[in-house]
Amino acid sequence: MLSNTEQQQVAAAIAAAEKNTSGELRVHLEKVCTEDPVQRAIAVFEKLGMQRTAARNGVLIYVALQSNQLAIIGDKGINEKVPSDFWDSTRDLMIQHFKEGQITIGLCAAISEAGKQLAAYFPYQDNDQNELSNDISFG
Repeated sequence: MLSNTEQQQVAAAIAAAEKNTSGELRVHLEKVCTEDPVQRAIAVFEKLGMQRTAARNGVLIYVALQSNQLAIIGDKGINEKVPSDFWDSTRDLMIQHFKEGQITIGLCAAISEAGKQLAAYFPYQDNDQNELSNDISFG
């Protein structure tokens, strides 16, 4: 779905975004989603063990490329603090790039935007540890 270079660009975008926030970001890509993308994202979130962060501040960007579906979900710690439309600008930015065929650019832009938004609620801590892998997972 993405070349090794593109995967490295996305992982680097995650690492850069996480320098501004204690939030933990992950990206999961699949070709096809045959169910509601939010429900699928929740299942992937749990399968990846993203609920195991200390502050419950993991974020999953889920994309089913051939199905043209996506979802951005945050863990309990995030959902308790942010407004319900918190991910709308991140989603819209990603969709804008995807429509132009710019998958990697769209993912990196969304990751950067998510990191900036999370910083207001979950600022970077000096003792912050990278609790989740920055590598893309695939389904």
